[in-house]
Order: sequence, then structure tokens, then C-alpha cells
Amino acid sequence: MITATLYKKKNCSLCDQAENDLASLAKKIPHTLAVVDIEKDPDLKEAYADRVPVLQIGPYTLEAPFDRQKIEITLAAARDRLKQTSGDESAKARRQRGAQFSGADRFTHWFSRRYLLVINLFIFLYVGLPFLAPVLMQAGAPALAKPIYTVYGAVCHQMAFRSWFLYGEQTVYPRVAAGVDGFETFGDVSDLDEEDLLAARQYIGNEQVGYKIAYCQRDVAIYGAMLFFGLVFAASTRKIPSLPWYWWALIGIAPIALDGFSQLFSQVPGFGLWAYRESTPLLRTLTGALFGFSTAWFGFPLLEESMAETRQMLAAKRARLGGGS
Repeated sequence: MITATLYKKKNCSLCDQAENDLASLAKKIPHTLAVVDIEKDPDLKEAYADRVPVLQIGPYTLEAPFDRQKIEITLAAARDRLKQTSGDESAKARRQRGAQFSGADRFTHWFSRRYLLVINLFIFLYVGLPFLAPVLMQAGAPALAKPIYTVYGAVCHQMAFRSWFLYGEQTVYPRVAAGVDGFETFGDVSDLDEEDLLAARQYIGNEQVGYKIAYCQRDVAIYGAMLFFGLVFAASTRKIPSLPWYWWALIGIAPIALDGFSQLFSQVPGFGLWAYRESTPLLRTLTGALFGFSTAWFGFPLLEESMAETRQMLAAKRARLGGGS
């Protein structure tokens, strides 16, 4: 049988009229009516507050204003469609899924409400574990620290001269080419060739220079800034609109691309379009933070839009299956 779901609220004359019209059509075009009070669910109230009455009949949706004739036409269309798909197994399966609030629906509804907490916790752990590695080294537990370096080595170059250090005389040990005054260079403190990238990757540190964080300065800035925006977005109750894509490209992608690729290409043997350059800790941190913050600003609100639609759809389904008001 056709199911008609009417979303309404109290003190709504149009809602009452729609409900009466549906009742008067029950004999002519049999259907099951589910009346849902949107004020009982915050997601439905947010979705339909200024739109009620809203009537869903099968795949069709009517929004106010509509009259008895439109309801009858829509009921008839839904009845005819049901007859046409009565032998379609995939359509039957969809109707069966629509007739129950499954475990997958419950999990999806839970996640759609708490996704931001899950993501922020994940980023927090992802940001925090690399800092644990030098802490463990300092505590004399290299057997626990080195697996962290190994895991993060799969996603980061871990060059010591582009990493932060804890517990040492300096927080950074840049290359000579970076031209950072007032700091001992990586070559000076390690006695390694600064052009030996593998050695710089494998170098962790010691008691004097400290121990490097398990991913580079730019990655620390990227994911730290993403976490910062995630917390700001949560504090705003997810109301911050998405950053326009062109601003994301301009302030997020362009600076990190310019800094990173100009450095990379200048260090390719035989490259002669511009002079050899090594980015500084400040530039790596600034461009990484801009990229991380703007990427989160662009992406999180778009994700919220998708999750809001999911919450509304599942809240409506649960209300309908629960018998409405």
C-alpha cells in the first residue's frame, strides 16, 4: 500500500487542511498516513520549519501551498508507479529497506550527529602521536618511539632539517641553504652531509640536540590548523559557511604550492630557471597552517551539509515508522 507522510506543526491551518484532505481520499485511493510533528525532532524542525505542510508520497514531494486536487493526483501517480514496479525485485528491496529502521540506519544517524567529534578526535591523535615519539626517546624508551617514526615515515619525509625538535638546545636545525641566522645548522650538529637525504630522514637526534617530532614542520602546521578549525567549527555549532573554492585556492593551495615546488625544482640537478633555495621553518609553518586551516574551512561545512541531509532523512524515516505524532 502507498504510504503518505505529512510533516506538520501545531497551529498550522494548512497542515490541518492537508490532513483532512488525505483522510477524505483514503477510500478513493487507499493509503497509509503517517503524520509527523516536526517540533518533536530538532533535525526535522530545522529542515521543515518554514515549509510545512510537506507531503511525501512515494518518490513524490509536495510543499505548501497545495490543495486536495494536487494530493489526489500525486496519490494516483504513486499508486500507478507502485503497480508498475510490483514485479521489480530491486524496487521491492528498496521498499523493504524503507519499511524498517535498520542497524545501519541507527549507526548512520549516530555518526551524522557526532561525525565532527570523531574527526576532531582522529586528527588530535594523528597530530599528537608524532609528539609522543621524542617524549619516549627522552624517557629512554626507543623501542616504543621507533615504531611511531616508522609509521609516520610512510606519510612524511621526516627530514631532520625540516622537523621540529624537543628537549634539545634548539627547536630546529635548518640547512645552511635556508639562511636562518642564530641557529646551528643540521650539518654542524649531526656531522652529516646535508645533501644526504636518506641520512637526514633516518636521523632522530640525541640527548644534546634533542629528538625530532615524527613528522615535518609543514605537516605539524597542516594538521594542527585543521584541528584548530575543527574546534572552532564545533564551538560555532557547525554554523560557519564554507570558504569559497577560489579563496581556498588563493590562500590555501597557492602559497604551499609556490613554497614547496619552487624549493623542490630548484634542488633538481641541472635545473637553472631560478637559484637553489631551501624554505625556512617559518615559511613551512605559515604555508602549512594556511593550507590546513583553509582546507578544513572549505571542507567541514560542506560535510556538515551532507550530514544534515542525512540526519533529516533518517529522522523523518524514524518518525514515520514510529507512527508519526
